[in-house]
Amino acid sequence: MGRMSPDVPLLNDYKQDFLLKRFPQTVLGGPRLKLGYCAPPYIYVNQIVLFLMPWALGGTGTLLYQLDILRDYSAAALSGGLMVITAAVIQLTSAHAKSKSVVVQRMTALNILAEEDEHEFTSCSGAETVRFLIPGKKYVANTVFHSGLAGLVCGLGTWYLLPDRMTSLYGSPGATAALFVFGWLTLCIAEYSLIVNTATETATFQTQDTYEITPLLRPLYIFFFVSVDLAHRFIVNIPALEQVNQVLHILFVLLPLLWALGTLPPPDALFFWAVEQVLEFGLGGSSMSSHLRLLAMFITSAGTPVVSYFIPSTVGVVLFMTGLGFFLSLNLSDLSLVFRRGVARPGVERGPKAFPGSCGHRFGRKECLLCTVVLGVALLEAGLLHHYAGVSQVSRSSSQSNLGYVLMALLSILWILGETQSIYIFGIFRNPFFPKNIQAVSVFSEKQNKLLKIGVVRWILLTIVSPLAMVAFLALDSSLHGLHSVTVSIGFTRAFRTVWQNTENALLETVIVWAVYMVSHTDCWWNRSLNTGVRLLLIGVMRDRVRQFITKLQFAMTVLLASWTEKKQHRKITTTLCVLNAVFAPFVLIIIVFSALLSSPLLPLFTLPIFLVGFPRPGQSWPGAVGTAACVCTDTVFYQQMVPRLTVALQTAVAAGSFGPLLPGSHYLGRFEDRLIWIMVLERGYSYCCINVKGLELQETSCHTAEAQRVDEVFESAFQQEPSRTWFLNEHLGNVLTPCTVLPVKLYSDAKSVLTGIIDSHENLQEFRDDLVKVLVWVLIQHCSKRPSLQENIRRTENNREALPVVLPALNTSPYPKSLEDSDSLNSDTFHDWSDDCIFDDEPTIKNKKEKLQFKDRPGTSLPIPGSVDSQSADDRSTSTGPQNDLYRTMLLGFPAVDKGQREDAAFIPLVEFSCPQSHLLSVPEEWRSNCTPHSRITEASPLFPEDWYQFVLRQVECFHSEEKSGVLEEIAKDKALKAVYVHTVMACYIGLFGTDNMVPSPGQIVRVYSGGLPCSGTLDWLSEKPELFQLVQKAFRYTLKLMVDKASLGPVEDFEELMDCLREYERDWYIGLVTEEQWKEAILEEKPCLFSLGYESSMGVYTARVLVLQELLVHVGKLNAEAVRGQWANLSWELLYATNDDEERYSIQAHPLLLRNLTVQAADPPLGYPIFSSKPLPIHLC
Repeated sequence: MGRMSPDVPLLNDYKQDFLLKRFPQTVLGGPRLKLGYCAPPYIYVNQIVLFLMPWALGGTGTLLYQLDILRDYSAAALSGGLMVITAAVIQLTSAHAKSKSVVVQRMTALNILAEEDEHEFTSCSGAETVRFLIPGKKYVANTVFHSGLAGLVCGLGTWYLLPDRMTSLYGSPGATAALFVFGWLTLCIAEYSLIVNTATETATFQTQDTYEITPLLRPLYIFFFVSVDLAHRFIVNIPALEQVNQVLHILFVLLPLLWALGTLPPPDALFFWAVEQVLEFGLGGSSMSSHLRLLAMFITSAGTPVVSYFIPSTVGVVLFMTGLGFFLSLNLSDLSLVFRRGVARPGVERGPKAFPGSCGHRFGRKECLLCTVVLGVALLEAGLLHHYAGVSQVSRSSSQSNLGYVLMALLSILWILGETQSIYIFGIFRNPFFPKNIQAVSVFSEKQNKLLKIGVVRWILLTIVSPLAMVAFLALDSSLHGLHSVTVSIGFTRAFRTVWQNTENALLETVIVWAVYMVSHTDCWWNRSLNTGVRLLLIGVMRDRVRQFITKLQFAMTVLLASWTEKKQHRKITTTLCVLNAVFAPFVLIIIVFSALLSSPLLPLFTLPIFLVGFPRPGQSWPGAVGTAACVCTDTVFYQQMVPRLTVALQTAVAAGSFGPLLPGSHYLGRFEDRLIWIMVLERGYSYCCINVKGLELQETSCHTAEAQRVDEVFESAFQQEPSRTWFLNEHLGNVLTPCTVLPVKLYSDAKSVLTGIIDSHENLQEFRDDLVKVLVWVLIQHCSKRPSLQENIRRTENNREALPVVLPALNTSPYPKSLEDSDSLNSDTFHDWSDDCIFDDEPTIKNKKEKLQFKDRPGTSLPIPGSVDSQSADDRSTSTGPQNDLYRTMLLGFPAVDKGQREDAAFIPLVEFSCPQSHLLSVPEEWRSNCTPHSRITEASPLFPEDWYQFVLRQVECFHSEEKSGVLEEIAKDKALKAVYVHTVMACYIGLFGTDNMVPSPGQIVRVYSGGLPCSGTLDWLSEKPELFQLVQKAFRYTLKLMVDKASLGPVEDFEELMDCLREYERDWYIGLVTEEQWKEAILEEKPCLFSLGYESSMGVYTARVLVLQELLVHVGKLNAEAVRGQWANLSWELLYATNDDEERYSIQAHPLLLRNLTVQAADPPLGYPIFSSKPLPIHLC
């Protein structure tokens, strides 16, 4: 993504033409009157005829009614019936045209949008013409359903727009004529979109219209308008209903404009938005983390006022509302989990063991006990106070008034205590009690402890005292003692639920209602006509809308001022837009008010100061399930490890009040090093909230870097700069990000360094070669000493003092030549006698004899030599116990077998005895002892073997637990046969890595071997067939590289003890590998303390090292303007789904230091956004 420039286009040239063709189609409901090519005239004529067809059919019924031939409902039925027939004919014509067309597979074109407009017309009624005019439906059921719906719309529309009806409403022939003409245009637009060709709607919620819901958008709103008119027809004694009907008839003709601007939501978004609004403001609930939970909670909550209406006892009503309100405000998933734990058998493991970071705070016995006690106290006080209030009305009024003062005091105290937990008061003034110049975790924790004590007091007041006080206030209300009514049931059901669901808002609303009651006259409409429950409901709606208006106004001012003051945001039209906003400021305010009333996003078109009312949508802003999609990459694992730890840290901060009022739909941004954490609150209940955490990309683009730097500046000015005076203003007041607090979280710090001067140092590389042999020795001995069956072997052989022979490579004098080059020839015939699959086995198959020869490490066994002309049978036994030449066997791995008289340099393996009975327990596995490396080469390299280090490592082995441990290890260390085994294996592995040359390895060779790229040789084949040994060799090589880097950075290793400590630390606390390996991800999730990786930066030509260290570090967290996020996401949805403006260099995705536009786009749900991590809904318990 390039640098921001005022010349960045809003839309490229092609997209501009595309939008200019699409938008008229949207306005008219589907007719394509503006094409990108020359079309025959009959294409336009046919579309106009189809567009006006509903008017002609409805006009027929209207004319017959006006001539008194038919009654109004008969005229409507006639028009509707004709429309059904017409719609059926249209759909059958489309189906017939599809059946006649020949299916031709079209080659993929580079420009899909242009290809959609390419059509060849042959005649007025040709198949291609019909398919262009009437695309048809995907499903037969929709064909039938939409045709019937079209008839219903036409019939009811005819009834709705009868001239006599409108004349009776307005009494003006001019108004009637205007409404009749433009009203029928509205109906024609809706009908065309339903049965002919569906227009692409600007109000698009789903990325794909799988079930053809879009055609239902316009008829849906027509049904709403008609339903009000029908209600007015049959209910004539309500003046307010007549006024509403008059207003709606005027708005009816404006529906095409609202559809074109995208103000009215599609059916799916409208449904979930309406359910969410009713649940939150009508039933006292909260928006939920998923649509399924939302529907389940709505159905359950809706039954509460219905049941309470039929309870005869007022005490029973109060107890029912209190108890069920408390129950529904809890996280029902936690309750089901507690229930399952209770019924499960004790001691039974349930579910897999989680990784270390998942040990977060769960809903357990302590929380369950607290909820039980609080519920019991609430029920007891509600029942007693309500019963007491029914006895004495004077005492009831006095007690409720006193509780009002108590609630006001609680509200003030909670506000003061809450403001002390955050860095800024009102987001403007710095908090003098908050720790200053925060850089170290220990310093911050020490200073934060004092504030946490205040937070505990606030939590007690908010979680226990305030709900109980409000329950008492409501239980004393006189409205509950009267006759049951619908308003009482709905109002008080919501009131008793909100007390628990959102205590802070409920406390504010209760105090406002009580204050208004105290200062107003008793006989005023507010106090006389409305009960306390309804008053609380209305205050709750007003509180939310005022809050939205303020945040939307702040967002609009930020967009407007930034476009003027920020040079990089200044465009040619900026001055004109600013002047228009100033001139039409009242109109802009009306748009903001209207957006707040609908609880819909304020949409800045292309993020310019051109404000529209976005369509109402659920609080999540996206239709998909939370956490199901993300652009996963190698950096995703950092967020996977961080989230459980972050959740634990959030519990303390949220409970203390550091994040302010926690409302569903709130957004927070966390920052640590190069990581950006996006937190969204999904739902809120009693002592819990549910969040979604997203991780943004770490590979920063220029726009991402610019905004990330601004985020760093905002946090640094708040947390890391020493203020010049105690009180000062927020330096970044106009930014959408307001710092809140700092969270100590255990996560990985990421340090990258250049290895220039280390990995290319000749001295370091020389030491690397020597250290590699030592590390190989240590790794192999450690592996052999920790084999699972070792302890059983120790117990089995403790009393066995008989010497055990082993296949041992002879490293001393030999009657054979030293190299294969000295051999005259190799007999290739015997090579075919060996099976490729069994050449490394202890039981090689000799095909020409069709028998298996058993080789075992035991004395007195005469072992045949494969390929020799005088091989003995496996059944022949010898009584000789000493090493003899006829016991030698040849294992040339990767080379043909040699005849007995010609094998002059075979890597022969004699059968010898260990001098110590326990030596075989630490010996390398037998299948590792033989390889294809010639004996002469191992002999040449054997001086590199560090015998002192070998004996030192053996003496440190901790696999023997007997009292004679030191003596046993001393005997093993002196066992020359065991040493010979290790010399042979270690040097074979070493030669496989670097060959037989004594040359110092190059940095490129180091990197290749580190990455698993061994040089091609016979040893490579040998290692590749032994995965366990290969992994050990690779681990030893990587440990050696890490040792070289540490020695260059920290100094040389002084002695064997220090070297041993280093290797043990690598084994215990480090994962040394590659970022691309799966083990790297597993190590991070298992929270390995340290990780190391080697890499090569090709662009700079340098070798790099990356070190991750797990430690408790500070994460800065700030609150984002929620309406700024919703508005930018609404614009993103419009740009990508309607304008198809997916240009990566478009203006609306460029860096914006105040709006954080690029980061906000990234945080949107895929496919529109591209976060690299998105969590499932995470519950945070605040107990």
